[in-house]
Parts: sequence; C-alpha cells; structure tokens
Amino acid sequence: MIPYGRQSIDQQDIDAVIEVLKSDYLTQGPKVPEFEKTIQDYCNVNYAVACNSATSCLHIACLALGLGPGDLYWTSPISFVASANCALYCGAEVDFVEIDPQTYNMSVPALEAKLKEAKAKNRLPNIICPVHIAGQSCDMQAIYTLAQEYGVHVIEDASHAIGGRYQDKPIGDCRYSDITIFSFHPVKIITTGEGGVATTQNEELHHKMQMYRSHGVTKDPSKFQDKTKGSWYYEQQTLGYNYRMTDIQAALGISQFKKLDANVEKRQKIAATYSQALKDLNIQLPSLIQDAYSAYHLYIIKLKKQNHKAIFEALRNNNIGVNLHYRPIHLQPYYQNKGFKEGDFPISEEYAENAISIPMFSGLEDHNQEYVIGVLKQILSKQ
Repeated sequence: MIPYGRQSIDQQDIDAVIEVLKSDYLTQGPKVPEFEKTIQDYCNVNYAVACNSATSCLHIACLALGLGPGDLYWTSPISFVASANCALYCGAEVDFVEIDPQTYNMSVPALEAKLKEAKAKNRLPNIICPVHIAGQSCDMQAIYTLAQEYGVHVIEDASHAIGGRYQDKPIGDCRYSDITIFSFHPVKIITTGEGGVATTQNEELHHKMQMYRSHGVTKDPSKFQDKTKGSWYYEQQTLGYNYRMTDIQAALGISQFKKLDANVEKRQKIAATYSQALKDLNIQLPSLIQDAYSAYHLYIIKLKKQNHKAIFEALRNNNIGVNLHYRPIHLQPYYQNKGFKEGDFPISEEYAENAISIPMFSGLEDHNQEYVIGVLKQILSKQ
C-alpha cells in the first residue's frame, strides 16, 4: 500500500536519538531548548515553546490568551477536531467560519460577514484560529486586519505548514497572529514522533505557555512572588499540565529540521508532477494564492460530481492509501450533539463529499507516483 503520507527517517536521525538515549537527560535536558532555538531562528520569531503534541500547543495558546468559560472561539470546519477541541478544554464555546471553495482555507469574505453580524449581536469571538490546510497559508494579512478592526486575537493553526512561506516570509513569524502552532506528527513535513511547537513574538505569552506546559510551575527567579529563597526554589503560579516534549523527541526534531527545506522542495516537485499529469482530468486541483509558498503536507484533489465512495474505494483496492482531510468538524456526532447540523456550512460539506488526499510525502518514489497517476486516470475514465 502506498500511503498518503509517512515519515522519512535516515541514519542521522537514528544516531541523534541514540545519542540522547545514552546521555544523562531523556527529558528536561538541553535538547528541547536547542530545538526551540532552531525553530526561532528559522521562523525569525522571538520565542518557541515545544510540547508533546500540536493539540497541547493549541490548548496552552488558548489559555495564554485568556480563553475561558463564556468566551467564543472560531475556527475552520475543515480541519482535524483538535483545532476546535482546544477551546472546549478551556470551557469556551466553538463556532466555525466557512471555507473558500478554491483554497479550502478560511474564507475572508465569510469571516468579515460573520464578524459584522457578531458585532451587531454583541457576541464577537475572543480568538479566531485559521487553519493552513494542506500546507498553504491562509490570507493572513486580510484575516489579521479584520481581527485588529474587531479586537480579536489570532492563533494560526499551521500544523500542516512548517517550511511554508507567506509574502516570502516563513510561516511562524507571527507577523499576522499572536501565536502560531506547528505539528510534528509522523505524516507531517518533519517529525518528532509526536510533538508540536507554539511560536510567538510576545514575551508574556511565551512565559504563560511555558508555565501551562509544565504544571503551572516556574523556576525563573525574576517571576517569583517570593524572591528570598535559594536556588532550589520554584513556584506553582497557575494550574498547568504535563505537556512537555522529551529530549528524545527534540533530538529527532533537530536532526529532521536540517532536511526541512529539501523536504519541502521535494514535495513541491511531486505536486508539480501531479498538477501537470492530472490537469486535463475532470477534477479540481489545488489552487494557490499569490502570496503563498505551500509546504504541501497534502495534495488534495476534488471530484466534480463523480462517485466519491466508488473512486475512493477503487484507489484503496489498488493499494493506494488515499484519505479524506477532513470530515467537517461540525458534522462529527459530538459537535452535532452541541447543536450543529448538516447545512450549516455547505461549502465545507460539499468539499468533504468530493475531496481525496492522494499520496504526498518526500520519500514518494517516481515509479510509485506514476502508478498513482495511471490508476487515477484509469478509474476516472470509467466515471
């Protein structure tokens, strides 16, 4: 089976992990700060906080921005459920903003209309969380301009987008957001096994996220309420969690990061091959905005009224591990129990009824990509 995505691990990665396993520190050692510094330098951002998952990063980002009961949080219906669940962990309410039918990212016109309506009802969100689906940035300048106008915080869910760029700047520099989140799950651009990072330019948000990551505890003497104690002293100043990344994960991340740009370039070439080979088929190919350089976590094709289930299963039966990214969050049973229903976000629903993620990863060999293209053409010719 050719998977839709998978990690690429080489001997350098293995050696980096073994080195940590033989060291004094498996966790809370020097590798996590080193990994954070690597990301700070790459993204040209002041601060980075590494966690055990991007979900944990989303949670502490919401907490750092003060999200709580009675507050409102908006994100995209087309994402993994974690993009919405993080707000529920804080006791807030969740709503969604419709997607753009071409890019599948948050629609700026839909956001603007929803903000106007929310202001009229005196029920504006506290946080907007646009998701960079498949590795392409949302139109962040336009989203941030609206957020500033309405006094709303912005978290970029860039779980798909490490190595991508917007306006020729690295995603993660937080020019148009308070906090940006990356994921390092094995199917992402690079991996730490499980893991995530939150970046920010704001010192206070950085300090809060550090505390929420590790039990609400600080060991920074400048932050102590009691400054008379010795070097053994620490303080729990809030209720936090154990969301720490291990040094084992961080060592893998540091090694993987050295291959990030080459990995994204390979994905760009794979995407270009797909786009050229599939351009005459009756399907919608990925659409890029002018200011974006996609990291191509995914390559999503969208059918045009063909039998989605039949094509999906035919590809699987031919050992091509296609997937759907994603079933709309608001149609998940848990969210339907909260009052969301079919028809609430029709563009997102139509997308999910027709979208297929075909294999996209840096280790995809040419003959396997040719096989995917050939099988897809054959199956679609029968529709």
